[in-house]
Formats: sequence, C-alpha cells, structure tokens
Amino acid sequence: MKTLTVLLIVTSHTQLGNTKEPTGFWLEELAAPYAEFRKAGAQVDIASPLGGKAPADPKSEKESSDVTQAFLADAEAKKKLENTLVLEKVKDTYDAYFVVGGHGVMWDLSTHTPLHSLLTTAYARGAVVSAVCHGPAALVGVKAPDGKPIVAGKRVAAFTNEEEKAVKLDTVVPFALETRLREQGARFESGPMWGSFAVRDGRLVTGQNPASSAAVAREVLAALREKESKKERAGSRR
Repeated sequence: MKTLTVLLIVTSHTQLGNTKEPTGFWLEELAAPYAEFRKAGAQVDIASPLGGKAPADPKSEKESSDVTQAFLADAEAKKKLENTLVLEKVKDTYDAYFVVGGHGVMWDLSTHTPLHSLLTTAYARGAVVSAVCHGPAALVGVKAPDGKPIVAGKRVAAFTNEEEKAVKLDTVVPFALETRLREQGARFESGPMWGSFAVRDGRLVTGQNPASSAAVAREVLAALREKESKKERAGSRR
C-alpha cells in the first residue's frame, strides 16, 4: 500500500478581532492529529496562508499535554511548523486535508479563496476533507461537485455557539460558526461542551473542539481505509 499523504492546514492570523489580544491556531489541534497520522505511517506536511512560521495561540501553548510536548520535542515537526508551505502554491496531491482550529481561522481561512479552491478540487477527486473546532470555518467557502456548499446535507460538528459564549468570544468572532454551518444546510451535531465529539459523513470528517482532535484524525484514517477497501473490491471484480 502506498504511503498516505496528509496536509495539515493552520491559520496565519494573529489578532483576536479588535481586542488587541493574540490568537492563532490551537496547538493541541495540530499536535494530536500530527501524532495520529505519523503513527499510521503517513507523510504529513503543514501549510498556511502566509507560509513560514505559523502562530500558535499563546493560551494553547500554556495548556501543555503529553501530545503537545511530544510535538514540540520532535525536531522534524517543529521544522515543518517553522517553515509551513504557502497554501496558494500547494498542489492538490494529498490523500487527506485537515484544517486545524484556533480562533485565527475565523478571520483568514474562512475567506481564503485559494484554500477553498484547493479543497473543492480535492473533494471532487475523492480526497478526504476534515476540520476540527474552528477549523470548519474554512469549509464555508468550499463546494461539493454539485455546486452546493460541501457541508449541505452532511453531518457536521464544530465549535458550538454554546462553547463560544462560554469562552466569552461570541461577540468578538466575525460570525457564529454553528449558525453559519446550519445556514449552509449542514446537519449540525454536537456532544457535551468540551468533550470529544467527531463526525464522519463519507469523506467529510469534522470535530467539535480541542478534545476531539485525535478522534477526528482517527476518523480520517478510517475514511481513507474505507476508500482503499472499496478500490480493492472494485479491482477484484474486474
């Protein structure tokens, strides 16, 4: 079986609206999927709108865990994070795409046309598209092959309106993510606040919050295995 390839996508945005507070991607949401994909033997790259060093939300750096410590101790992982690929220059060659969350996504990836085009093309050709927490904000401009929003009619999870209010940022973010996904026709689902909750609907995989990061990555791997199994069955019938 060929080596799986996965592109992790992070924000380049550093300012939390008009609050003058810093933001960025959430470290757990990068580190946990990276660990799951590497454990599965996948080749993993990291990309961002601006390329180069991507900004981690300082709050996420304070919430240290075994998986974040392992990521920061991994020389190869750190090098990739310091030298992220420029999204606009990324070619659609990956088996799966994973949009890492963090509030920064709400400002840049939600309106980043090159990413929307990349994911629209990737999904149409059969790649797995996934996102966690605020990562699904990057999906609002992505289309399915029928021209409708990629989330339309799909089971989708993301950071909930309830969780946004709980962190007191519901009046800071440019839009309510749960509301926007519902407006686009998503069959929005959620679990308890702050608990792990991941949803797989075909080749679209999403998760609710930082605690869901590893579960989303495992569902991506399951979707890839399912796709490979279908391909093998089709080949055996010829």
